[in-house]
Amino acid sequence: MNTVPQILNVDMRACSLRLRSLVAHTPLMHHKRLSEKYECNIYLKREDLQSVRSYKIRGALNKLLSLSSEQLSKGVTCASAGNHAQGVAHSCIYLKVHGSIFMPSNTPAQKIERVKSLGGKFVKIFLTGETYDECAETAAAYCENNNTCFIHPFDDERIIEGQATVAMEISEDLNEVDYVFVPVGGGGLAAGMGYFFHQYSPDTIMIGVEPEGAASMTAAFESGKPVRLEKIDPFVDGAAVSKVGQLTYEICREILDDIHTVAEGKVCSVLLSMYNEDGILTEPAGVLSIAALDDYAEMIKGKNVVCILSGSNNDSNRMEEIKKLADAWEGLQHYLIVRFHHNPDGLKEFFSSILGPNDYVNRIEYVRRDHGRSTYALLGIRCKNHTAYAELAVRLKSSQTEFREVKKEDFLFKYWV
Repeated sequence: MNTVPQILNVDMRACSLRLRSLVAHTPLMHHKRLSEKYECNIYLKREDLQSVRSYKIRGALNKLLSLSSEQLSKGVTCASAGNHAQGVAHSCIYLKVHGSIFMPSNTPAQKIERVKSLGGKFVKIFLTGETYDECAETAAAYCENNNTCFIHPFDDERIIEGQATVAMEISEDLNEVDYVFVPVGGGGLAAGMGYFFHQYSPDTIMIGVEPEGAASMTAAFESGKPVRLEKIDPFVDGAAVSKVGQLTYEICREILDDIHTVAEGKVCSVLLSMYNEDGILTEPAGVLSIAALDDYAEMIKGKNVVCILSGSNNDSNRMEEIKKLADAWEGLQHYLIVRFHHNPDGLKEFFSSILGPNDYVNRIEYVRRDHGRSTYALLGIRCKNHTAYAELAVRLKSSQTEFREVKKEDFLFKYWV
């Protein structure tokens, strides 16, 4: 393996001591259900239990503590989808430093309110752009015009150093760590943790996990450098970055043993499972590491496996969307455009002869026409399982009913979900 790029003046123990006043040593929780499912020892690093409900406070506070009094007097600026913003806001009020915080316009309301609450009178919030990257451009221009210090969410030596304390705590709580699954957005957490394990536990296998709709580190690995994705899915907002950092890329390409992507629907399914079965409510990015376990089930048998549960800043208003995406990914929810014969019993015949005993229509958009011989309806149908939908499709074809399933890739799917 090549030499990992050196981060200047890294001293994990000194960093941990600096952060102790505001950063909790979070629990490393053995998870019985997941351990039994995968026949190994699964541990969850509960960064969702930090004061700002994510690991981001580590890097943010470490960065602000590294600034001079003169720099702090001019204020700081950051761009963030939410968690980094909360870390900066909490650090600002703790150090009595004024901060300007730029967040994408589609940031969940819960995260915006949390930033306001944590930062109080010391922070101002600006909503701009639809993605982190658009937001960051505006923040950078603001920094230049107002001569403030930009607190980057991931591509900064001090940010990476702060995030590395997550790995240091894991090593203190668990003697032998075989696998670590870590979420990847811009790469700051993966770079920091990987850097630590590379130095102190080189046999530990590091797996980075990205959302399928924003796999920017995967793209960087394939291209040999950070590249900007033309389009990303912002759903997993805590990890939806269109271009990873140069420094984080250089470290991650050396210390990650694998980079893996998971579908947004799978993330939703795991999130709901953690809530319903374990009473743990996270944000989508928070369960990325757990969502990857199915694809490594054989490799991790009998091993000590750590999954970083990175954050829990979820807006309750998103739960309906999360449920629909999970159902669609699990093959339970389907959307169809169906052509009916134009007669009073058209819909009635469909429901009585096509739907199975455990299928039900949970969405319908239908306009009766007073002319023509046929009309169309948009239907949302929830089935009991995969087999039930396959049987429904057979009945549709046998009845010669004209229909089309609306797939996830279709524009209409977004309209319904």
